Amino acid sequence: MLAVQTEHDFERGVAVLREQIDAKVASYFSSCVHCGLCAEACLFYTETGDPRYTPIYKVEPMRRLWQREHTFFGRLGRALGLGRDLSADDFANWQEMTYDSCTLCGRCSMVCPVGNDIAYMIRRQREAFAASGYSPEGLQGATTRALEIGSPMGVTLKALEAQIVHVERATGLAVPLDKAGADYMALLSSMEVINFPEYIESLVRIFDAAGVSWTLSSKAFEATNSGIQIGDSGIAAELVSRVVAAAEGLGVKYVISPECGHAYMAIRWDGPNLIGRPYRFEVVHILELLDQLRAEGRLKTEGIDERRLTYHDPCQIARRGGVLAQPRNLLGMIAPDYPETADTGRMNWCCGGGGGVSANEGAEELRLKAFKRKKRQLEALGVETLVTACANCRIVIEEGLEHYQMDVSVTGLTELLAEHLVGKGAGPTHGRSD
Repeated sequence: MLAVQTEHDFERGVAVLREQIDAKVASYFSSCVHCGLCAEACLFYTETGDPRYTPIYKVEPMRRLWQREHTFFGRLGRALGLGRDLSADDFANWQEMTYDSCTLCGRCSMVCPVGNDIAYMIRRQREAFAASGYSPEGLQGATTRALEIGSPMGVTLKALEAQIVHVERATGLAVPLDKAGADYMALLSSMEVINFPEYIESLVRIFDAAGVSWTLSSKAFEATNSGIQIGDSGIAAELVSRVVAAAEGLGVKYVISPECGHAYMAIRWDGPNLIGRPYRFEVVHILELLDQLRAEGRLKTEGIDERRLTYHDPCQIARRGGVLAQPRNLLGMIAPDYPETADTGRMNWCCGGGGGVSANEGAEELRLKAFKRKKRQLEALGVETLVTACANCRIVIEEGLEHYQMDVSVTGLTELLAEHLVGKGAGPTHGRSD
């Protein structure tokens, strides 16, 4: 039975770390020119000035093992008793760099002059740290809840059904559950169920107006994959398999990834590799679907949002997922002249809470320091409202704004579209439930 490793087991960690040094990792270490460009691309380095947060340095334990066992001089030194092997202290000291100071955003990989994917390397290193128990307690708890309850936040089917009742009362529309033969099966993140139920209400209104055949699944409604965040491929595969079984059992044609960047990467790109086979359905992000409905004339809005607003690109959706034009097409329907931040699109700066960092209480102080990068972006534009398409980005940004006492509101793009919707499902969306 799958379980989260909570006790420290250094020897197991080294064995798993050794397995993670594949041909790609070896080539990356061999080709690194130590230029330091990756440091300037990482908000944890730029906002602290601490060289420990240089992205390539974060995988130093794996580099040491590679050098010791895969290079001529490393093997020679080991044979002569020179240098030292990895120790438990290395794992303890690098837990912060592996988890607290990396959101797996991939910005460092974008600027590497020799094409090294450092985010990939950190993801591989997390496999070893998770296997040896050197992972944050917050992520351990979230992953255990995902396995045992089905949600990293402990959200049960009863909690979802309670929110569905509220949404149906507010809209006068039915929320389909376990509807076999529907075209689309929508996934949700726990944050959307508990913190931002207006997202669910927005889906109901938009899909009704556009005539979309859809459903939720009682067996697999959670999109978040904490197995990937903590670095356990076995658990990650199990969580993907639950979604796949539910979708294929209902016979849907598409699975909709919600406003959650990490969930999109997990189910669309990592999922088939994790379970070892292609899906019998397609995965689309909610923004991809909404933009398709817009292009087909099935999503219509009215009115212009007069607020000064801008858009925040979630890393896993934009930089690593390629969903760039769609949110701009959609936001342009109601805010045609909105300003972009200086660094936007593929090179936008992370909110600071992705990759499981927001679930790690020990990383909070560092995360708030890193938020200064987003703070400067917003101050430079003088915006009143920030629009995004990721529930995790949204709550992390709200916490950062509160910490720095900034008077900026945050909203989801799907919700904003629903507020301007024309059609059968049109009507005001309601705020979050407490």
